[in-house]
Amino acid sequence: MMDEDQVDDVIQRWRDIPEDDLKPEDYQMFKSLGSACLAESDSTQLLKFLQDENNQGIVKSMGCVLMAPLVNEVVKKGKSFDHSQVAITHLTRTCRPNELLHSLLEIIEDIEPGAISETILALVPHLQTVLLCLEERKAACVGLALSALQKQLSRLPVPYTGQQEEADEFGLCRCCDALAVFTKPFVEEVMRTNGNHVTTSEDKELRTELLKFCMRSLREPLLEAQLNQDKKSSLWLFATEIMVTLPAIQESLSELLFFDSLKKSAHTDSQSKESRACLAYLLFVQLITIDSFPAVFSPVFVLQCNMEHINQLLSSKKESHTLKGLALYAKSLERVQDNSLPVSVLELKSFYSVPQNLRRLLTDCPMQHLRESGLQVLQLFINKLDAEAKHKFFRCMLKTSSHAGVESYIVKNIRKQVEFSMELGNGNKWFLGVEFLSLLGLVLSLPQGADTDLLNGMDRIMESLNLLRFLMIRDKELRSHTDVWEELCRIKDEYLKMLRVCIGISRTYYSAEVKALREDQKLKAKEARDAARSTRLVKSITVKHKNVSNMSPEVQHQVLQSALVTFDLMESLIVRIEEITEEKLRTQN
Repeated sequence: MMDEDQVDDVIQRWRDIPEDDLKPEDYQMFKSLGSACLAESDSTQLLKFLQDENNQGIVKSMGCVLMAPLVNEVVKKGKSFDHSQVAITHLTRTCRPNELLHSLLEIIEDIEPGAISETILALVPHLQTVLLCLEERKAACVGLALSALQKQLSRLPVPYTGQQEEADEFGLCRCCDALAVFTKPFVEEVMRTNGNHVTTSEDKELRTELLKFCMRSLREPLLEAQLNQDKKSSLWLFATEIMVTLPAIQESLSELLFFDSLKKSAHTDSQSKESRACLAYLLFVQLITIDSFPAVFSPVFVLQCNMEHINQLLSSKKESHTLKGLALYAKSLERVQDNSLPVSVLELKSFYSVPQNLRRLLTDCPMQHLRESGLQVLQLFINKLDAEAKHKFFRCMLKTSSHAGVESYIVKNIRKQVEFSMELGNGNKWFLGVEFLSLLGLVLSLPQGADTDLLNGMDRIMESLNLLRFLMIRDKELRSHTDVWEELCRIKDEYLKMLRVCIGISRTYYSAEVKALREDQKLKAKEARDAARSTRLVKSITVKHKNVSNMSPEVQHQVLQSALVTFDLMESLIVRIEEITEEKLRTQN
């Protein structure tokens, strides 16, 4: 270490030589001396040096190298906190803005994982000051700074619950607040130039960089956050800032949402599908800035455009995305009149993809609340379709779902539509006439024939039998179309005949399983008694039937008995349908 006289000599040399003659070793020595002052809690001496009028040439030339140790001291909130803050402020006013910006961006790039939020909060006000002092390439530099800051923020976990957001353990919410304040003067600058007849390339570039910032913010963290307009939390307020900023920089929300995908955008990274989906959610679900959104778009047009965003959200496996997708789907449907969507909308790609994603949610998602919400939205969608569209949609779902639960729900809806069509003034060919037969043929079918797994398909089969019973009871409207009634009876007879065969085969198999299980239990009991008498340990027992061997014998027996009861229920429904048919025949004769 140098003594005081040596330090004085070095400082004097720095004062005397031209800046161009300074060497890398000089910069490193200056940084070392400053860091040593901070390490030895001698920040007063450092600040005095930096503010000394005689040293301003040195500070202007080499002061940037002290930014990192000073910011580190502020982040640590050590004894030198106050002096370090004053020193940083002095450097931002004295050093060259371009060099300061380079130093600050380096600091941001090298932030330790545990100090992300504190470092950003310490840097942002000074970074703003530096950027405002730039005379050239300001827009590009603002873009670099925002990108670097958001890259670090993306490493922080997004609070999911209200409690987590309030606690803000990792500081993400505070950083978002700071970013909103950071961008304000640049947004105001764009707004001022918007009124000018001549817009420079620099103005356009600044607008572009702010747009990129907004679109990145929509994707991270807002797409991950749980937002609630009744509880205007930090992230909700940040979302509001983003939504207000977009029109402020002359970005039309309707253009971004409805027409951006129709043209080749120059900002494909910032205007991503996820960002626009979140934008749609904030507008139509959270109703942020909805008052200023044009009211000229019809509910059907809004639904059609939003289906792309809904599909994007429902394609994700993340709970936060799925919740937003379901909420946006529901809100987009609510304003559409019941029974009004024509069959032509189903030809649009998104009107096929969204229900298929919804089907996957209903069948594969482990979260019950998401499945329940999904089912409610599915019913809402069905309600909005007209008769022909419902008919086509039901056919599509029966052909593609491959899930008995979903298929049974569709069959239940088919019955509702038949009942509705039987009311005065509601008659139509799609659920009463010739077209209904093609749909009924899909409902009353067993594609695997005698090999059909009745237990796996139980929900659909029971609902199909209930529909058939309903049709036999309410036969008057159907008999008026002779061809329809005769074909319906043919489909019914073939279906019931094959179903009886399946029930017979399945009952024989499961009865044999019950018998085998009882014999196996007797065998085990006998072996256990023999083992007890001979005081030998039985190390292994052979199990003849292994299809449910991972269950206890009691549970196995319960499952097998339940299967037999199910077959009895199916058969009792078949018998009832046949009884109704015979009663109707006697009445007709």
